[in-house]
Amino acid sequence: MNTLFDLTGKTAVAIGGNSVLGSSIAKGMAAHGAKIAIVGRNLEKADQVVKEIEEAGGTAKAFQADVSIRESLEEAVNLIEEWSGGFDILLNAPGKNSTTPFFELGEDEWDDIMDVNLKGMMISCQIFAKKMIEQERRGSIINISSVSSTTPLSKVFTYSVSKAGVNSMTQYLAREFAPHGIRVNAIIPGFFPAEQNRKILSEERVESIMNHTPMKRFGSPDELQGAAIWLSSEKASSFVTGALIRVDGGFGSMTI
Repeated sequence: MNTLFDLTGKTAVAIGGNSVLGSSIAKGMAAHGAKIAIVGRNLEKADQVVKEIEEAGGTAKAFQADVSIRESLEEAVNLIEEWSGGFDILLNAPGKNSTTPFFELGEDEWDDIMDVNLKGMMISCQIFAKKMIEQERRGSIINISSVSSTTPLSKVFTYSVSKAGVNSMTQYLAREFAPHGIRVNAIIPGFFPAEQNRKILSEERVESIMNHTPMKRFGSPDELQGAAIWLSSEKASSFVTGALIRVDGGFGSMTI
């Protein structure tokens, strides 16, 4: 069983690996033997995640990049390649949100969120998958989606639309990359309180979420590790691609 989920000898690139959810997943991968490249706009936060991974006995390095700018990511991928020799796993965990009501939403704000959540993920898949194919490395791409991608939530219009796009892109790329031995899947997290969503978690909204979540609680970031490690392992999930994996306490199974 340990061998089934062993990531020793693999290098994982965690884009948005300095975020709450991204860092937790990266730490889980590192604990199972993967070498981790933490990529984020805030290098100080990325360095902190690296420090925590190293203190736990893992290997990691921080790289600065803006996921929405192709040149920035291309520069980062070259540095990561120099450091690691290549990579086998790509975790796409960037995220940007807004509570602006629909009729007050401006194009600049729409573009900003889409640039990070959708366009940035497309760019990273292009750049990193191309390198994997050139190196003839079988690999796994894991995109982080959201429960709002399938059941649009109030107060997060643009975020919901962007994450619906992530699901579609995941399944399209699963078909596109399968001949090259690259699997593409998405994790759909439920409600995991973090910096970007605490501002919309009013008492009334929390009550509504709990009423719609059979397990009657929020998720803990480390509860995403199992799904991510499974999807990262070529042995454990070798026939899994194009899947949208829910880790949501049953939120997606509720109707009335």
